[in-house]
Amino acid sequence: MAKEKKLHPLEPWLEISSEKSDWDNADPKLLHTMLVQLHLIRAFEETVLELAGEGLVHGPAHSSVGQEGGAVGSVVGLKATDAINGSHRGHHQFLAKALGYVAPDGFNADAPVTPEIQSVLQKTLAEILGLAQGYCKGRGGSMHLQWHEAGCLGTNAIVGGGVPLAAGNAWAQKHSNTDDLTVTYFGDGAVNIGSVLESMNLTAAWDVPLVFFIENNLYAVSTTVEEATGEARLSGRGVGFGVTSLRVDGMDPLAVHLTMQKAAEIARTGKGPVVVEAEVYRFFHQNGAFPGSAFGYRSKEEEAEWRERDPLSRMASEMISRGLISAEQVEALRTQAQEAMATAAAELVEQDPDGKAGVRRIKPDLWPSPDFVNVGVRGDLSELSGASTLEAASHSGEKEAVRFVDAVAAVMDRRMELDPRIVILGEDIHRLKGGTNGATKGLAEKYPGRVLGTPISENAFVGLGGGMALDGRFRPVVEFMYPDFLWVAADQVFNQIGKARHMFGGESPVPLVLRTKVAMGTGYGSQHSMDPAGIFATAPGWRIMAPSTPHDYVGMMNAALACDDPVLVIEHVDLYTDKGDIPAGDLDYQIPFGTARVVREGSEVTVLSYLSMVKKAEEAIAQTGMDAELIDLRFLDQASVDWAAIEASIQKTNAVMIVEQGSRGTSYGGWLADEIQRRFFDHLDQPVLRVSGEEASPSISKVLESAAIAGVEDIVAGLEQARINAGGGR
Repeated sequence: MAKEKKLHPLEPWLEISSEKSDWDNADPKLLHTMLVQLHLIRAFEETVLELAGEGLVHGPAHSSVGQEGGAVGSVVGLKATDAINGSHRGHHQFLAKALGYVAPDGFNADAPVTPEIQSVLQKTLAEILGLAQGYCKGRGGSMHLQWHEAGCLGTNAIVGGGVPLAAGNAWAQKHSNTDDLTVTYFGDGAVNIGSVLESMNLTAAWDVPLVFFIENNLYAVSTTVEEATGEARLSGRGVGFGVTSLRVDGMDPLAVHLTMQKAAEIARTGKGPVVVEAEVYRFFHQNGAFPGSAFGYRSKEEEAEWRERDPLSRMASEMISRGLISAEQVEALRTQAQEAMATAAAELVEQDPDGKAGVRRIKPDLWPSPDFVNVGVRGDLSELSGASTLEAASHSGEKEAVRFVDAVAAVMDRRMELDPRIVILGEDIHRLKGGTNGATKGLAEKYPGRVLGTPISENAFVGLGGGMALDGRFRPVVEFMYPDFLWVAADQVFNQIGKARHMFGGESPVPLVLRTKVAMGTGYGSQHSMDPAGIFATAPGWRIMAPSTPHDYVGMMNAALACDDPVLVIEHVDLYTDKGDIPAGDLDYQIPFGTARVVREGSEVTVLSYLSMVKKAEEAIAQTGMDAELIDLRFLDQASVDWAAIEASIQKTNAVMIVEQGSRGTSYGGWLADEIQRRFFDHLDQPVLRVSGEEASPSISKVLESAAIAGVEDIVAGLEQARINAGGGR
């Protein structure tokens, strides 16, 4: 019979509970503070449910009634410089952190509502109602609450989506030489999400001071934990990653506080992340003011049993039994909390003059202006004002010829030398003498600790980069080895990083650069060969660069690394070995956003292209002998396209052909053709022509790959068609 040996986890897995002595020895000020916060949050949530019942909350109202103990107990011991983020059900955590921030010395149960407290309650309620005075100016609503000053990084509507961002914030705290920590809150449904598990692994590997706080309320909408997973003790997720894991009754606020004290001590002393699972119970359904039993997935008996464990009642009874407060004082506290919320609501809603008696409406003058709709999708680039710029055509000084890929490494070296905030993340970038293509050559040795080779976990490491960028103390450069991998991390790329500035009110810079390379023609097949430009062009928030020469790469990367928006920098393997001139001894110039490069002037047709297809278009134009004007777009996002240069060219040629290499389905040209037709229709004498690859992604077979992507011969055919359309056929 095979010999068996019992294995033990690397780190402890513990269940923590409070005892009578813990309550006896607890600081009365702490208990009063928790009791006040519990009642303020409960009254807040009841008001939200009341307004939602009147149809005044546009969108969901994910109530935390019943779960307040986990939030208050976990937040009350945090410092102002600690940070939290949370999920779609995050009012209670946001309020616990915000209330603690404005009342750093704690609360008095006899006078719980100061003007500062009243302001927090009103601004939070205003945000949930979608009003201009809210923390995110009405854009965030119930599910996207952010107040950076108070350490509230932002709640998140994507299940598990905020966890990698919190990891990035915690990484920034550690590498800014603080003992601060970050707590990321999520529910039982999120423990099975890849981004959560990837983040546990990554933070454990790097000893990041992040507390993974699982609010296990037993149901993901109506699906039970037991239905969703084989291990219902969800803190067990951390054990497999070598993370200390703690379990606690979330209906006992003091037990949660004691558990968080232990977790914080581990995180603050450099021992890495901690998982805390608090078992709680939401008294209402996923959304709205009905109990779960009304929908048939919970019994009334189960709900009644949990109601008996209400954290507000537990806290009050423990304090009353110790003579710290009277039942009358508790009732007075509840009344004051309710009155504070009635006052907050009265500032925001009023009697509807056209409705029945008792029917209320939002005060009309409190809504955001419709003109605010697009403000803050991206920044205004004012951070680049005064930068030194240089175009290759205007440089008359000494030049040196370099390979494209060496220019990539050189400009990154220069920027890292001058800006200690720049950190690079990606798979294998710290090995192989500069990654798989040499783009980070020499950087890991020269800048130890700033070139981070990551596990294969795009969700985690690009999200971590997003958290670093939102923190503001670092400028992350994230490398996706191939752009196809963005689909693995699409939530972080598009829902989180791309939308963050706008979603949180338009004032949260996200200075992140995402580098990737197009590898069409290399035989890597369907899952390593996409051109991401078309996908990113339709996603709000991202700026897109596609340099085609070493000179442009240096100037454009310098601009990207000075920009406060997320920037996608697309490279092409076909260009890596090409040589081109850059200014000798000058790696500090920029190419301004929104400037295309006219490669050759002409009068017959305007050819628009980017990356390696610029060179192929030049070759095709030479073969046909057409007098085509060729423009290297360079900047591809809507806000950065050089529309003026395109218009000036079309006014001369009255014809446009867009040239790209990749698949037609995800084509950049489809979006660009639509924009050109709408903007410049009066100048066009023929339809916009498009040269692109086929419908299918490139295959491994050399013959099929060549057939799938556009080449010189396809551009020649396009130019001939433009000539025929203009009436100058063969």
